[in-house]
Amino acid sequence: NYPNPFNPTTTIGYVLKEESNAKLILLNAIGEEIAVLVNEEQDKGFHKFDFNAANLSSGVYFYQLKAGSYVDTKKMILLK
Repeated sequence: NYPNPFNPTTTIGYVLKEESNAKLILLNAIGEEIAVLVNEEQDKGFHKFDFNAANLSSGVYFYQLKAGSYVDTKKMILLK
């Protein structure tokens, strides 16, 4: 995501190597799911999601991308 740390918006970008169902979820610092940001069939190539965290408190969050058998989790920091 860019920028990181952010306040209150950031852009999460990802590349799919093949067409698949992409699920992008937001997790809190202890791994609880807060929101599903993307959950749809997407073509291969670059995708981005503009995330607005105006309603969240400052802290560490994680976003997780699941696409086919691929799963990756990254950290982001919200500073208000």
